Amino acid sequence: MGACRSVWRLGGCAGVVLAWIGALLLGSSLALPLPATCPKGVSPLNLIQTQYQSIPGADAGFMSGVVQSFLHTVQPNPFPKDLLVKLVEKSGNIYNDKNTIKEVLLYEVGFLVCAAIGIVYIILMPLVGFCLACCRCCGHCGGRMYQEQTKAVHCHRRGLYWATLLTTLVILAGNICMFFTNQLLKVSVEDSSVEINNNLENLQTYLTSVPKQIDSVLIEGNKTVDEVTRSLNDIGPLLGREIQRSLEGPLNPALKSVREIAKVVNRTSVLLVGLNSTLTQLQSDVTVVQANVSSVRDRINSTLRDPDCHGCSAYQSELEKLTFDTTITIPSLNELQWVVDDVTKANLNSKVKEGEYLFASIPQRVTNDTRDMVQNVKQQLEVIKRQISSVKGYIPVSALSNISHTLGEAQRYIDMYSPQAEWVEMIRWGVGIILSCVILLVIVCNLLGLFLGLVGLSPQDDPTERSSTADCAGTFLMAGAGLSFLFSWLFMLVVFILFILGGNVYTLVCQPWRSGQLLQFVDTPGLIPRFHFREILGLKSNLSFIEVYNECEQNRPLWTTLHLYELIDLNDLLNVSKYKEEIQQHFDSNEIKLPTITLLTPETRKQLHSFSDMVHYVDISSVTQQINVISSINLTEIAGMLDQLATVQINTRVQYQLTQEAEGLRGIQSGIVTTIIPQLTQLNSNIFALSVIASEINGTVGDVLNKVGTAQDFLNTNTTQIVKAASREFLDCQMGYFTMYADWANLTITQQIGLCGPVAEAVDSAKVVVCSNMMESLNAFWFSLGWCMIFLVPSIIFSIKLAKFYRRMKHSDVYENHTAKNILPRAQVKPY
Repeated sequence: MGACRSVWRLGGCAGVVLAWIGALLLGSSLALPLPATCPKGVSPLNLIQTQYQSIPGADAGFMSGVVQSFLHTVQPNPFPKDLLVKLVEKSGNIYNDKNTIKEVLLYEVGFLVCAAIGIVYIILMPLVGFCLACCRCCGHCGGRMYQEQTKAVHCHRRGLYWATLLTTLVILAGNICMFFTNQLLKVSVEDSSVEINNNLENLQTYLTSVPKQIDSVLIEGNKTVDEVTRSLNDIGPLLGREIQRSLEGPLNPALKSVREIAKVVNRTSVLLVGLNSTLTQLQSDVTVVQANVSSVRDRINSTLRDPDCHGCSAYQSELEKLTFDTTITIPSLNELQWVVDDVTKANLNSKVKEGEYLFASIPQRVTNDTRDMVQNVKQQLEVIKRQISSVKGYIPVSALSNISHTLGEAQRYIDMYSPQAEWVEMIRWGVGIILSCVILLVIVCNLLGLFLGLVGLSPQDDPTERSSTADCAGTFLMAGAGLSFLFSWLFMLVVFILFILGGNVYTLVCQPWRSGQLLQFVDTPGLIPRFHFREILGLKSNLSFIEVYNECEQNRPLWTTLHLYELIDLNDLLNVSKYKEEIQQHFDSNEIKLPTITLLTPETRKQLHSFSDMVHYVDISSVTQQINVISSINLTEIAGMLDQLATVQINTRVQYQLTQEAEGLRGIQSGIVTTIIPQLTQLNSNIFALSVIASEINGTVGDVLNKVGTAQDFLNTNTTQIVKAASREFLDCQMGYFTMYADWANLTITQQIGLCGPVAEAVDSAKVVVCSNMMESLNAFWFSLGWCMIFLVPSIIFSIKLAKFYRRMKHSDVYENHTAKNILPRAQVKPY
């Protein structure tokens, strides 16, 4: 009770709780789907609900149906709400209010009747017992040890025997119920401390979990702000990459084509260098061959004109064919070389690298141009972050701490007084055992008396000659009656107290608690001073305890349970458009100036056109013909003719000269093969490569100029729009994070925060502990005890009357039957 008083000494504790709950929902914000190209940011986590200890439900109490039926009969009146309100208003001072007293008496008339019966029992039982004892001592009321023998004596004895046995068995049944309910009450009290601790722990957990849930909402809000801040810090790579993605479609093919034409120009330049080198070397070697051929031809001409040369004049005409007077020229080669040199000097690769560098520098340019804007937006985000973080300052978490501290104190009191309560319960249990054992002792006396009487009584014996066993049976029956007179009024006093206490607790607390009438009674205006949901929370509509309990019973959130939507405009609180408008102004006032990318200058394009045209001016076919002419020269044939001419000569000198001159031609031919022919082959290969370039150059240059023109036009006309569109998409992406958080926070606050099921479970558990366990067991105990007390009255009567049929009498009485009878021998069988 001390702990309970400590709890209610908070003074408006419930009001503080509700005020705290109202402020709870100030914290929050944002979730719509993010743009398709928006990178995935921080996704708010689902709110983790706290796990509570399980609370066992109510079990069907032993004898609860019988006891409740009896109490409903005793108290059939409905719950006296108006009467209780009147008593509360008068603080119990009704001594001078006769009408109120009359209402109380009328309501309690059933209990008063039962109480009157109990008082009569308490007064009469010891009084009757005392009078009976005095009477018997004076030889009256069965005190004279004389029993009249009549014809119906045996029938009377048997009737009393079965009546006593039946009454004793009924008392035994009630006594068994006493033992059982006494033990149940002990178990209920022992379990109640555990269940109360579990309830308090669950409430503690609930009180501490709600601030944690608030913190989780605030933390998610700070995470959102931090995520947007990180995005702003990386605006160069993020926004710049989006701009690059929009530009690289037309730009990359153009740069690639320029890179390819640069390779063609470089390859052409290399071919031209090779051609010039080959032609120079070839011309030098051809000059040497021409000189050698002229020298040999002069010697051959001199020999053929020698008079000693026989038949040489016929070969004079063939000598005219002996010549190597030829050159290789390539038309327009120099002009092509000049054009290629001009294109090479333009350095197309440097143009490509310059374009790539400017393209790659876009993120850095975005970072530089948005530095001031980012700083302003980050300051705005810091303001938002401080606002979100300051929400907790508006929530009276200290009230939660006070309530939690009070519950902790209550739990400490429970732990402190649990040993004393266990000791008191042990005493109560012991008293209950003693009461049950005394009743059991009366039952044992009755049963022993009945058993010994059955065994030891012989109906034919004279009452003065009854056996000791039968006399002992009578003594046990009288002992049971004496014990009944001695203790029954005390036991009835216990029944009276427990009946008044337990019965009224059931009818005024437990029964209306189960039906919900008790909560309706608590909702009575003015019953709890200075406590009104509507005034405390500032609600527009009334809110009752029964409504709160019903909502919590369905584990609803505090948002709907306490009608907090009447206090807080959550949609306005979570409206991020006001932040978006200000941030949008910062974005719109900022201008991102991208570098101008010029792929090819007009002069370079003109040079490429000249290169394409000049390649076709080179006469490849004439060069090929010249190479074929030189390749077809064969001095070996003339050398063979000189050898044939030498064989027919008579003059050895002439023969020798012709032979030497033929060898000289073969030597020259060998030099042509080893020197001139490879150069011609190389020259032919270069000419072929040049012809391949010439055949493809028109299409290549046209494709390059087309792609470059398209890319340049795209860059010149669309860059500004691309930058604005990418900036808007980046802003929508960042605000999408806020929107996502706002929707999540809205859902969390209205559907997940403060699910008050544990509160309803605590109320239900208290009802189970107080009513279903303790009060039902207590009521079943006094009902069982009262049952025994009621049946002790006939037990006493039957026991006292039956005892005289078993006890040994001091005076005998002979019953004479004058009716003639034929007595036949028969077996002696006892009539029992």
